[in-house]
Amino acid sequence: MNTKLLAACLALAFGAGAGYALNAWAQVRPDVLVKQRQAVMILHGKYWYRHLRPTGQGKIPYDANLVARNVGFLDALSQMPWDGFDPSTKDAKSAALPAVFTDTAKFNEVRDQFRGEVVKLVAATKGGDEAAVKAQILAVNKACDGCHENFRQRQ
Repeated sequence: MNTKLLAACLALAFGAGAGYALNAWAQVRPDVLVKQRQAVMILHGKYWYRHLRPTGQGKIPYDANLVARNVGFLDALSQMPWDGFDPSTKDAKSAALPAVFTDTAKFNEVRDQFRGEVVKLVAATKGGDEAAVKAQILAVNKACDGCHENFRQRQ
C-alpha cells in the first residue's frame, strides 16, 4: 500500500512539475516575437513588392496564375504577424512606433482594414476580372500605407 501511495504522489508531483515547465516553455520571449513578426513582414514584401504591387500598377504584365499564387501567400501571411505585437515587445528594438502599444484601438482598426482588403483581393482573384484584381491590389496597397504611416518608423 505504501508503494502505491508513494507512486501516486510521485506521479502527481512530476505531472504538476511538467505542467508548470510546459507553461513556462510555451511563453515566448519578446525578442522572439519581434523576430517572428519581422520575418512575416519580410515575406509580405517578397510577394508584394516583387510582383503584386507592380502588377496592380501596370508595371509588369498581368499573369493570373502568378497573381493567384501570390495572393494566396499574402492571404496566409496577412494573418500571422499580429500576435507578435504583444505589449511585452514594446521596448524591443524594432521599427514599430510606440503608438502600436498606446493607440491599440486605431492599430487594430488599421490591421482589420488591411485584412479586409486582402480578403477582398482573394475574392477578386477568384472572380478572374483583371481590372477588378488590379484595383483591389491598389486598395490593399493603400491599407498597407495606412499602417506604415502611423505605426512604423521611416527607414
